[in-house]
Amino acid sequence: MLSDSPIAAIIPVKDLARAKQFYSETLGLPLVKETPEDTRYECGGTTIGLYETPLGGEAGHTLASWKVDDLDGEMKELRDKGVTFEDYDLPGIKTVDGVAETETLRGAWFKDTDGNILCVVEEKAQG
Repeated sequence: MLSDSPIAAIIPVKDLARAKQFYSETLGLPLVKETPEDTRYECGGTTIGLYETPLGGEAGHTLASWKVDDLDGEMKELRDKGVTFEDYDLPGIKTVDGVAETETLRGAWFKDTDGNILCVVEEKAQG
C-alpha cells in the first residue's frame, strides 16, 4: 500500500516567514502550496513541507537529504548563497571541508534558519 504512495519530509520551524525565504531563495525550491496549515516545496518529484511550532529546530539529526549527482557543485552553489556546512568528528563520521565519505557515499550537512539539519549526498559510482 504505502510503497505506491509519495512521501514528504515535514520540517518544523519556529519562524515560518524566515524559513520560507530560506527554502525559496537560498535553496531555490519552488513553492507549490501555501495555506494556513500547509506550506509545501517541490523537490525532484517529492515535497518538503514546513509548519510553524515552538519546537522547530530542536531535532539533533538529519531531517531531509537530497540525492545529488555533483556534491561539490551543489556545495559551491549553496556556499555562494551563504550556506555554511557543518563539520563533524564523531565515531564513524568525520568531515573534511564539510564532506564525509564512505565506500559508497559522499555527504555534507548544513542547517536551515531554525537549526534543522539538512543533507546533500552523492552516491559514488560503483565499478
